[in-house]
Amino acid sequence: MPSSQNVQGGKAFGLLKEQQRQRLEEINKEYLEDQKYRDEDDLPDKLESLKNKYAEFDLNDQGEIDLMGLKRMMEKLGVPKTHLELKKMIVEVTGGSSNTINYRDFVKMMLGKRSAVLKLVLVFEDKANGSPCKPEGPPPKRDIASLP
Repeated sequence: MPSSQNVQGGKAFGLLKEQQRQRLEEINKEYLEDQKYRDEDDLPDKLESLKNKYAEFDLNDQGEIDLMGLKRMMEKLGVPKTHLELKKMIVEVTGGSSNTINYRDFVKMMLGKRSAVLKLVLVFEDKANGSPCKPEGPPPKRDIASLP
């Protein structure tokens, strides 16, 4: 997408987002037709979830997650990482071929058997969203007698 085009808001931004979603949907169709992933449980639902998660962190609107998008993702998940750790994660996902994570690499990582750090964090985040670990509200009052 040329940077000279103004997509700050309104219809142009909506069209850009719709085009990106269409591209991601086409890639999802390829995975649905791929024999390698036929035995995957709930593949259409997983791909839809991955598409939404990926689109949320595509900050540069170019169809790739760059270093800052990955940084934002990790911070939102409550697992902030240093720039060096983020670069290592990108190299792990892309195999060192790129400085950004494209959607194909992202889906391949999430559906693959290999366990990447990013995959572990995202899977953990999905499981953590299912049940709250911390009780809500202020902590209960304690007195000296209740201490161990």
